[in-house]
Amino acid sequence: MTNWFRQHAYALRSALTHLRAAPGNFLFNVLVVAIALSLPIAGLTILENIRPVASQLSIEPEVSVFLKPEMASADAANLQAPIKKTLKDLQINAKLRFVAKDKALAAMEGTNSLAEVLATLGGNPLPDAFVLSLSNSDSDKLEQLTTALRGLDHVDVVQVDSEWVKRLAALLHVAQMALLFLAGTLAVVVIVVIFNATRLQVISHQAEISVSRMLGATNSFIHKPYYYTGAMLGVLAGGLALGLVALSLQPLNQAIAEFAKLYASEFHLSPLGILPSLGLIIISKLLGLSGAYLSVRRQLSKIPH
Repeated sequence: MTNWFRQHAYALRSALTHLRAAPGNFLFNVLVVAIALSLPIAGLTILENIRPVASQLSIEPEVSVFLKPEMASADAANLQAPIKKTLKDLQINAKLRFVAKDKALAAMEGTNSLAEVLATLGGNPLPDAFVLSLSNSDSDKLEQLTTALRGLDHVDVVQVDSEWVKRLAALLHVAQMALLFLAGTLAVVVIVVIFNATRLQVISHQAEISVSRMLGATNSFIHKPYYYTGAMLGVLAGGLALGLVALSLQPLNQAIAEFAKLYASEFHLSPLGILPSLGLIIISKLLGLSGAYLSVRRQLSKIPH
């Protein structure tokens, strides 16, 4: 066990010695790898911020039935019976709720961003409405329901309110697939960069490696310093990429804040948490080790014993 620790300590010192001999090349490779890693990390950061918002949105279909504005609220409530009959005929389970236009106006006046606008109108522009919360999302039955509701007397507009939520969920799924493809592609790029950097390092130390072999050094002993170099490159590049993404969120959040104010929202992008960040750094380290491993095994096989 003592010999194992001694070998790894020597390999780490040797790797640091090699880096001090050519720090510029190492730092340049760290920057290149960090830029490559920052793209999928930025995409993951955005998705992780959007996912909680999307998960809070109900994906159960809601159908809003807006009545003609000139219809009195007392008469509007009488439409509840034909709507229930339509639901029964189509065998659709739904919760039916009547929203009087006066209550809808009062709710909107309670919103700071809309109160001033409504005050300038001088009246209530909102119609009475029924809201149907469906317990299933059969697209065929939903289409039949909207068609039947549009055919009822005094119905002005029928709107399916939750369709956009489904579109958002589908869009997030597509974005996740695209992010996985991007991450896979850039992982290959990272491995190639580290592979090439390690290859050049091995070539520059070819004479030293030949002497070590003459003195009886095993391949495992010779490989270790390069593995440490690849791992350090991956860790530093991963940390730098996370820092670059976190810094880029500051100006981006300023633009988002202006946009969010228009919707009375305080949405902003936050950097990844500690555990996801550590996971990404570990992945970066493994990519560095993979590139170094593949390069060292290939390049050292060309050096004569």
